[in-house]
Amino acid sequence: MFWLLGWLLFGLLVGLIAKAIHPGDDPVGFFPTLSIGVAGSFIGGIINWLLSWGGPFQPSGIIMSIVGGVICCWIYRRYKLSQEKK
Repeated sequence: MFWLLGWLLFGLLVGLIAKAIHPGDDPVGFFPTLSIGVAGSFIGGIINWLLSWGGPFQPSGIIMSIVGGVICCWIYRRYKLSQEKK
């Protein structure tokens, strides 16, 4: 049970850092930020695994999670902009 809470907390932290790094205005709430962080952590973990750089709780895993979060912020913004044009 506590691993799920830790996973969500890590996802929220990654989402907040990724939103702070990603340029521009992303006015989203708690759940989109959490989703961006969790998805970014997943994407970063896959990239980290493909490059064979290390495990999840090493600096490379945390950095790649943030990189994945920035990628998710970019995808989310592209999606929102395409929805506004319709």
